[in-house]
Amino acid sequence: MNFNIFNSLGSAAHSFYCILELFRTKCQRPALIALSTIVSVAALPIAGQAADVYINVGEANFKKSLMALPECKYLGAAEKPSSAKSISLDLSSTLLNDLDSTGYFQFVKQDAYLEDPEKVGLKPAPGESNGFKYENWSKIGTEFLIRCGFSVIKGQITLKAFLYDVKKAKSIVAKEYSGPEDKVRKVAHTFANDVVEGLTGKPGYFLTRIVVGSDRGGNSWKEIYIMDWDAKNPKQITRHKSIALSPNWSPEGKKVAYTAYVVHTKSKKRNADLFTYEIFTGKRELISSRPGINSGAAFSPDGKHIFMTISQAGSPDIFRVGSSGDGLKQITKGPAGAMYVEPAVSPDGKKIAFSSDRSGKPMVYTMDIDGTNMKRITFAGKYNASPSWSPDGKKIAFAGFDKDHFDVFVMNADGTNMVRLTTEKKINGKMSNNEDPAFSPDGRQVMFVSDRTKNKQIYLINADGTNERRLTVDKHNYFKPKWSWVND
Repeated sequence: MNFNIFNSLGSAAHSFYCILELFRTKCQRPALIALSTIVSVAALPIAGQAADVYINVGEANFKKSLMALPECKYLGAAEKPSSAKSISLDLSSTLLNDLDSTGYFQFVKQDAYLEDPEKVGLKPAPGESNGFKYENWSKIGTEFLIRCGFSVIKGQITLKAFLYDVKKAKSIVAKEYSGPEDKVRKVAHTFANDVVEGLTGKPGYFLTRIVVGSDRGGNSWKEIYIMDWDAKNPKQITRHKSIALSPNWSPEGKKVAYTAYVVHTKSKKRNADLFTYEIFTGKRELISSRPGINSGAAFSPDGKHIFMTISQAGSPDIFRVGSSGDGLKQITKGPAGAMYVEPAVSPDGKKIAFSSDRSGKPMVYTMDIDGTNMKRITFAGKYNASPSWSPDGKKIAFAGFDKDHFDVFVMNADGTNMVRLTTEKKINGKMSNNEDPAFSPDGRQVMFVSDRTKNKQIYLINADGTNERRLTVDKHNYFKPKWSWVND
């Protein structure tokens, strides 16, 4: 069973061209697994909040705002519980990572503080006895100040959290959050979302999740995992003990479609079948088991249809099926032998971006949802693959093979104004492969995988090529991450 071939593959299109080798492998039948129940976090306003837009994210070049983010303060009884310090660190580090990922802020170093946040209140003086003083923060250039404190009672955490405009000396966000003690990160993500919305007028993405294929379970298997947006809290949702790949979200974020190599009980033959998995119920449904490869699923924006590639007699074409697998309709056909793979439906449901070798080399194309008005939009490089739409439908990210490696590019939806986002080298000095791009819910970031550290790890970069960061730090490999655009 040659699983090594999967480890050496480049883009998803490349993987499809090599997938017939994997098709010959032996796989197990699917097993059901349900995610643990996700407990909601309550948030109640505790003061009036401003409705101004402080950061205009629509501007091409905006100055980063200087923010102070002191560690969250324990507000409970005099004798702290043993978990207080770890909760404070979890809250503070999660908030910092969330807000830093946006690229909106620079953070004031703690050694520059003119007052000790532990010794003053969460609200300003003179309104609160022993409150903090705005002037102590304005003197060091702070524009926005976050103050938060928490208590823990009978396994429940309560967070009082505030965002202040230092220059105007007023509150922007003032809320109280509560939830189970083991949902500390979710409490922090919820407040971070409110901070971003309070400053930009647009919701944050910190309660969204990603779905990805990975070998993190060991052996040579590839299974599907769901993680928080920052790649924390991985949860395995497939246990085929085989190869599961190419996951994708339904538009409401309640289902994941993916392909797995399974053995059919009656025929004793193995096939690359398409499944959906319901996140909250654990229900798994077989969508397509047509002979050949059923892969590359993309939901329509209304969730009623799935667009996918079915390989029949070695000629992969794009088909449309109902969300339960009924009503098969072929969308692409010919010229003879041409491959049509990786369909990506535009946010308005009117277009499909895909990769095809109909011109000789695999390139990115677009077409109307019914397969008409096909247009080639990339022309450079040996081949281009893995198209991904931005949430507003104005941009497409893709992986392009240039010289001897893949890089991530972003272009206008018509193929103009192409920008390379990645250029990193491996430790040995050779260029790394950067591929499988996926836009964030706000369209400002692109998630991708890179082999610059030998293993394929998940990274995040702004859509203008700045603020790159690594999300996974382990020795596993990750493939085709997809970012849900729906808050949990």
